[in-house]
Amino acid sequence: MSNTEIAKGIYSVGAVDWDVRDFHGYSTYEGTTYNAFLIVDEKVTLMDTVKSSHRNELLRNIRAIIDPEKIDYIVVNHVEMDHTGCLPEMVELIQPEKIICSPMGQKALIEHFHREDWPFEVVKSGSEISLGKRTIQFIETRMLHWPDSMFSYIKEDGILFSSDAFGQHYASNERFDDEVDMSEVMRQSAKYYANILYLFAPLIKKLLKSVADMNLDIKMIAPDHGIIWRSHIDKIFDAYARWSKNESEEKVLVIYDSMWHSTERMAHAIGRGLNETGVNTSMINLKVHHRSDVMTQVLNAKAVVLGSSTLNNGLLPRMAGFLMYMRGLKPTNKFGASFGSFGWSGESVNLMNSALTDMKIDVIEDGLRLKYVPNDSDLEECVAMGKRIGERVIKSFKTDS
Repeated sequence: MSNTEIAKGIYSVGAVDWDVRDFHGYSTYEGTTYNAFLIVDEKVTLMDTVKSSHRNELLRNIRAIIDPEKIDYIVVNHVEMDHTGCLPEMVELIQPEKIICSPMGQKALIEHFHREDWPFEVVKSGSEISLGKRTIQFIETRMLHWPDSMFSYIKEDGILFSSDAFGQHYASNERFDDEVDMSEVMRQSAKYYANILYLFAPLIKKLLKSVADMNLDIKMIAPDHGIIWRSHIDKIFDAYARWSKNESEEKVLVIYDSMWHSTERMAHAIGRGLNETGVNTSMINLKVHHRSDVMTQVLNAKAVVLGSSTLNNGLLPRMAGFLMYMRGLKPTNKFGASFGSFGWSGESVNLMNSALTDMKIDVIEDGLRLKYVPNDSDLEECVAMGKRIGERVIKSFKTDS
């Protein structure tokens, strides 16, 4: 990442991580960026830092513009280590006048780095700090997605530094949305939302309304990951508004794992039934699909149909792990159903239905259990189940309209 000037005197100085493929359980097959920004004003300000492994890239980009020791303020919008990993070393080098953070940010920084002697300047929503020609206005965004999170808004330039909101795990040397493939950026934005922000949908809905009520003249959104929004701001705002309302499409996911292909055969028969109703259907084998990619599809699906063989009176490990992952992200406004094959006990279907119920997903079928290898008659039962689910999904959209 070069030190791109995103506005007069404001530079992107962060780092590109081309090689990261796992972000605490989230598959990052397009890598990511750790964005940081330098504002050159009467008070030179560094907006966030980077992961410790990429400190040298951050310093190289800063030094191409200014001696790091001339930085006066460091703003910490979010304490997570991909944004503060090198903060202690930067503080030691820079010796800033102020480390600006939210009240919860100060608490988290002390608990992370055990440095109560740092020159903290605590700001709350509505607080402002003058840099000279520019003014930073702060907006606390608690639990989006950590308690310390906040936005920083440069009033004169209309730039919203949005921390993890509106970001993507997407590695690119290009800095702006109009320089890259927007279809890929929107896919990565949806994946980021589905796997990191999904459970905070009610808070995001309130935040979007609050930002709208503030009438901020937003000309650019600069998140801490991925590209900077300057030409498609309405598009990402509209997407977040839609996602935060948990709006679904006429789409069903058949998500399954199988031991000896019996549950797999059931899954494909259910899929045939769904297809006969005309509903959009995706077949997702957990053996080959990463859980974070599955959750991206869950984001806009109306129904999830889960299939697992019974193993040791329980679920196959991949399905058990996926259910735990999905439960934590709290998808809502969906239908659910379960199916599976078994040898002698057959608990998997009840366990999956119970998990769906715990997630407040509307279970619309009792569940289909088949012993050992399904025959043609059994598979017709699966087709019929798929038809019933598809018809229920289509009916729900007619009712909603």
